[in-house]
Amino acid sequence: MVDGIDSTIIRMIQANARVSNTEIARQVGMAPSATLERVRKLEAQGVIRGYKGLIDPKAVGLDLVAFISIRANERVGSPGIGGLLAALPEVQEVHHVAGEDCYLVKVRTANTEELGRLLRGKIGSIDAVTSTRTTIVLETVKETTDLPIPGAEGDES
Repeated sequence: MVDGIDSTIIRMIQANARVSNTEIARQVGMAPSATLERVRKLEAQGVIRGYKGLIDPKAVGLDLVAFISIRANERVGSPGIGGLLAALPEVQEVHHVAGEDCYLVKVRTANTEELGRLLRGKIGSIDAVTSTRTTIVLETVKETTDLPIPGAEGDES
């Protein structure tokens, strides 16, 4: 479990993964060495899973976002299709869901032609996939990887 200082550290890193250890220490009122120790502990515990650069998808030609609902005839709990979907480079998220569909997948492609090739050539070629239903995103109002971290200083909840 994380305490208030850890929550503040997590929020700062989540907002800017390049924030300096000195700045984190200043914000939480600790020595830089103690702050670094906390960050390393959060990394070791898997709370901080890594650091990534956020790339503008349109700047690299990936203008189309789509969500694909996938039905399959695999047994409940079978890891097969989920792993195959996750291995596709166009796939950003794979969620095993309850309900009529088995998976909800978020993909990015350059255009509808590429989306069609992905659906027919890659997803459609997975034997256990019985049907797909695709929703194309017209506009993204909010997209974030930030988690609502409770307990950080300044938290109003």
